[in-house]
Amino acid sequence: MLDVNKFYDNFDEIINKLKTRGTENFEFLKNFKTKYQDKKDALIALEKLSHDKNVASSSIAILKKENKIAEFKLQIKKIADLKNQIKDLQLKVNNLESEITEIMLVIPNVPRETVPLGKDENANVEVKTWGQIPKFNFEIKPHYELAENLDIIDFKRGVKISGTRYHIYKNAGARLRRALVNFMIDNNLNNDYQEISPPLIVKKETLLSTGQLPKFEKDLFKLENGSYLIPTAEVPLVGMFRNEIINKDSLPINVTAYTPCFRSEAGSAGKDTRGIIRLHQFHKVEIVKVVKPENGVKELNNLLFHVEQLLQKLKLPYRVIELCTGDIGFSAEKTYDLEVWLPNQDCYREISSCSLCGDFQSRRMKLRFKDDNSKTIYPSTLNGSALAIDRTIAAILENYQNEDGSITVPEVLIPYMGIKKISVK
Repeated sequence: MLDVNKFYDNFDEIINKLKTRGTENFEFLKNFKTKYQDKKDALIALEKLSHDKNVASSSIAILKKENKIAEFKLQIKKIADLKNQIKDLQLKVNNLESEITEIMLVIPNVPRETVPLGKDENANVEVKTWGQIPKFNFEIKPHYELAENLDIIDFKRGVKISGTRYHIYKNAGARLRRALVNFMIDNNLNNDYQEISPPLIVKKETLLSTGQLPKFEKDLFKLENGSYLIPTAEVPLVGMFRNEIINKDSLPINVTAYTPCFRSEAGSAGKDTRGIIRLHQFHKVEIVKVVKPENGVKELNNLLFHVEQLLQKLKLPYRVIELCTGDIGFSAEKTYDLEVWLPNQDCYREISSCSLCGDFQSRRMKLRFKDDNSKTIYPSTLNGSALAIDRTIAAILENYQNEDGSITVPEVLIPYMGIKKISVK
C-alpha cells in the first residue's frame, strides 16, 4: 500500500508514474482527493467539537457548586448535543477511512526510477546470460515424454484423481523432487536464511497484507470457511510479521521455506497444457527478506545472487531479465526474472522472480520498526523463488537427457539422490 498522505500530496506525479505500468485504469481514483479532503475537514471539525465538549464539561462542577441550576441544565443539554455530533462525525470519519483504504488496496506499487519503461514483456531488458546452451547429436524429447518413458511422472493418474494440471511424481521422479528441495534449502541455509515450515492455509487478512487480494482473487483457491490455500510461500513468510513492531537490530531478516503452492491459473486456458510448466499445485522453495529501506537495492542484488548460485551449481543455462514498468508485479517496485533454458522449446522460460517491494507490503500489514530516534519506519520486503521445483525438474530432464532416454543426474544432486543416472528399469 502506498503512503496515503504522500499519495495525496503528490497525486499527479504518482499517477503519471503508475501509468507507465501501461495496463492499469485509474478512473476509480477520481473521487480519492475529495474523500481525503472530506476526511481531513471532518477530523478538524471533530477536534473542535471535542474541545468544546471538554470546555463545557469542565464548567459543570462549578455551575452545580454555585447552584446555577438553569445554566447547569443548559450545559448538560449542550454536552449531550455535542456528544451526538461527535458520534455522527466519528462515524463519517470511519466510513471515509474505509472507503479510502478500499481505494488504496487496489493501487499497485510505484516502479522505481531505474526500472526500464515499457508496456509489456517485449520491453524487458536482458541483463546477462550464463552457461552453454547444450547441443545434441540426436533428436531431443520434451520433458513430459522423457518422464513418461522413465516412469517417473504419472500424468494420467494425476488427472484421474484431481483433474487437469495435476500429476504424480513417482520412483526417481519423487526422489529428484525431494533432492532438489533439500539441495535448495541447504544452499539457502548456507547463505544465512532461517528455515521456516509455514501453514499452507492462510486468512484473508494475510493475503490482503501481502498484495494478493483483492487483485488476484480469481487466481486463488478459496475454502468454505473463507480461508485460502497459499499461492506462494511468500504469503505466510511475509505475513507472519503482520501487525508487529520488530527490533531494528534484528534486520535484515532472511527466511526460506519449501511449500506446495496452489493457483487456479485463471486466464491460462490452452497454455502449457502438457508437462509440468503450468500447474494448479506446484512446488517451490521461496526466500524472503525484511530489511531497512536504505538497503533494499543492495539486498535485491544479494537475493538475485543467491538464486543464481542454485542454477549455476545445477549447471543449467539461464538468463537474467529486468522487467519493465508494464510487466512488474502488483506489489513490486523492481523485479528481475531468471529464465532457464528448455531445449525442446528452444527458448528460456521463467524459473524465478526476484522482487523488491519497498514498504508497499509492510504498510499494508502494519509491519514497523523504530529507528535510533524512536521514529516509526516501515521496512522493505523482498521475495524470490529459489527455485520453482517443477520447472527445475523440467529443465534438468531436457538439458541432461541422453540419446537412450536416460537422464544424467546433475553432479551437485548425486549426494542427495544416491544415483548418477535415471534410467528405464
